[in-house]
Amino acid sequence: MPSAPVRLSLAFAAAIFLRLSAATRRRERRRRRLRQLLLLLDKSELKQDFRLSRRVMHALQRLLQKDQDHGWGNELEVLIYIYWLAHGLSYRVVSRVFNVPKSTIYRIIHTVAERIWLHFNTAISFPRIEDLHRVGQGFVERSGTAAFDKVVGVISCTHIRIKPPQYHHFDYINEKGFHSVSMQAILDSDGRFLDILAGHPGSVPNARIMRNSSFYQARRYPPPGYILLGDKSYPCLDSPIRLITPYTEPVSQPPQKLFNLHHSKACSAAMRAFRVMKTRWRSTLSSALEVKPEFATQVVSSCAFLHNLCLDNADVLEPEDDTAEDATASSTFQEVLTDDETPGDATRDELEVLVQFHQK
Repeated sequence: MPSAPVRLSLAFAAAIFLRLSAATRRRERRRRRLRQLLLLLDKSELKQDFRLSRRVMHALQRLLQKDQDHGWGNELEVLIYIYWLAHGLSYRVVSRVFNVPKSTIYRIIHTVAERIWLHFNTAISFPRIEDLHRVGQGFVERSGTAAFDKVVGVISCTHIRIKPPQYHHFDYINEKGFHSVSMQAILDSDGRFLDILAGHPGSVPNARIMRNSSFYQARRYPPPGYILLGDKSYPCLDSPIRLITPYTEPVSQPPQKLFNLHHSKACSAAMRAFRVMKTRWRSTLSSALEVKPEFATQVVSSCAFLHNLCLDNADVLEPEDDTAEDATASSTFQEVLTDDETPGDATRDELEVLVQFHQK
C-alpha cells in the first residue's frame, strides 16, 4: 500500500493529466472550428453572414496580415471582428458562435479595430494633385452642371447612435434627441471617403467639428483653386478653406434656386455613402452601439475604411430606404465667422453666374 504522500502525489499527477487532456481536447475542437470557418471563405457566399464579398474579405485579411501570427491566427481574428460588426452581437454571443472564450473575443475585437486604424491611410486619403481633374469631372456629372468642375469634395456629418455614456451623457444628446457620436466626412462624387473625423459628442455643431479638423487647421484640403461643398450647417467660406454652401432658404430668385438644385445634387453623394455604410452594417450602426464612446470612434472609422475597401473591390451595395433617416447630421445652429475666416458669398455668386451660363 503506497504511503499517504505517494498517494497524494499520484492524485495530484492524475488531476494535472486530466486537466491537460481536457485542454488538449478543447484546443482540438477550436482547431476544427477554425478549419470549418476557413473552408467557409473558400466554398460559400459570405455576404449573408459577414456582409462582405469573398474578394473583400481576402483583401482585408491580406492587408492586416501580421509578420508572425500567434494564438488564433489572423484569419479567425478578422472573421470574428467582421461577424461582430455585421450582427451587432454581444461578446458573449460571439463567443458561443466561434467557441472562443469571451475574454479572447473582447481582445480580438479591440485588436482588429486597432490594426485597421493603423492601416487607415491605405484606404482613406485625399486625392493626388494629378487626380483632381477626374474628381471634378465626377461632380460635373453628379451635379448636372459644368460650373462645378472645380469641386473636389463634399463635407457632411452623420450621427452614430450609442448607449448613454457613464459621464457627461448630456453632451452626447444631439438635436434629434438621442445619444450619438458624430462622424464628419469629406467624400468624392462616387461616395468614397477622402477624410473622416469621428468621435465628437452628438451635441457639437458641424461647423465646430470642421474647425477642429486637421485638414481645416492646416489648410490641407481643398488645394488652392478648388472647392468643397457643404450644407447649410457650415459657413460659406473663401478662406482659410474654400467651402461653398447653398443660398439660404427660402430663395425667391430663379438663378439662386437653380444653383441650390445643382448644389443639392452634388451633395447627395454624401447622403448616399452614409446610407450605404449604414445598410451594410445595419445591425451595428442602426441601433445604439454597446461600447464606450472612445471605442465607438474606432468602430465607426473601421466601417468607413471597409466602405472604401468594398468600392475598391467592386462590392456594390444599394442603400435601403429606411436608412435615409439620420443619414446626414445637419444643424440649425448658425455660428458667426471667426476673425481669420473670409466669407465666400462672392465666390458663390460667381458660381451661380457660371451655372446660368452653362444652362444656356
